[in-house]
Amino acid sequence: MHKDQISNIAHKAQEPIFISQNGYIGWGVMSSELYDKFARMNWIDQAIFESEQEIANGAEAVDAEKIFAELDKKHF
Repeated sequence: MHKDQISNIAHKAQEPIFISQNGYIGWGVMSSELYDKFARMNWIDQAIFESEQEIANGAEAVDAEKIFAELDKKHF
């Protein structure tokens, strides 16, 4: 299969494509859009994890509505 064909499949499928060699995964391919989506999801997961750790270590939780109201006053 030609690399352009693999690229087209990756863009249409919007999921990782794994290429096997001798029955084992040799490499994986995904579209740049899907990669960006995975990177954003990982960033969000990491931020949530860090927030949970901070609260577990005694950090004070802040009410989201209060923060959004303060941001609205400051920026709008």
